Amino acid sequence: MDERILTALMPAIGLASGLIAAYVSLQSRALLAEVRRDLAELENRLIEKMDTRYIRRSECELREAWIEKRLDAFLERKRNAASDCEAGGG
Repeated sequence: MDERILTALMPAIGLASGLIAAYVSLQSRALLAEVRRDLAELENRLIEKMDTRYIRRSECELREAWIEKRLDAFLERKRNAASDCEAGGG
């Protein structure tokens, strides 16, 4: 009789152990998936912030270049006007 109990108990223990292992594995995978999702969201927010700053910086650089170009054109016109006045006897 003790042998029958043992022969029935051993597979039951193995089955319970396997079910517990499967449950822990699923929980671990779910946790890992959640961590990966959170990490991806954080990465996206960080990249978005960096892109925003980069775009603003590049816009500032373009604006500065445009202002310099306008100033150079203005100074060139001033020089031409001054040289025309001197050439005309001013």
